[in-house]
Amino acid sequence: MAVTKEELTEISDYIKEKFREWVATEIPGLSSRAYEIELRERIVRVEEELRNQRELMKQGFDLMDKRFEQVDKRFEQVDKRFEQVDKRLEQIENRIAEMSRRMFQFMIWSFGFTVTAAGIIIAVLKF
Repeated sequence: MAVTKEELTEISDYIKEKFREWVATEIPGLSSRAYEIELRERIVRVEEELRNQRELMKQGFDLMDKRFEQVDKRFEQVDKRFEQVDKRLEQIENRIAEMSRRMFQFMIWSFGFTVTAAGIIIAVLKF
């Protein structure tokens, strides 16, 4: 029994029409319509989760920026403290230099006084 092309076309059309119904009745989760709806719902959930993740990441980056600003402020405070220490050290250096200059003058005056006193004592003893 030979099958003509017309009969094959009719059979294929019939199978195409009934296939979706058979799949829907036999395996309800795999019907193309239901699958598309489920797939769309999943896509929507994934997009919402991505949006939430993006917002969380943005919040994290904002918090990091705030923290970096705080660290920058702390560094500025430390720099100011170092400047204050430098000024204080300069003042101490100036005081030490002044004391050194005074001690040198005192040594010169003491040496001069000692030499003068020794000269006077020798002169008095010779006469």
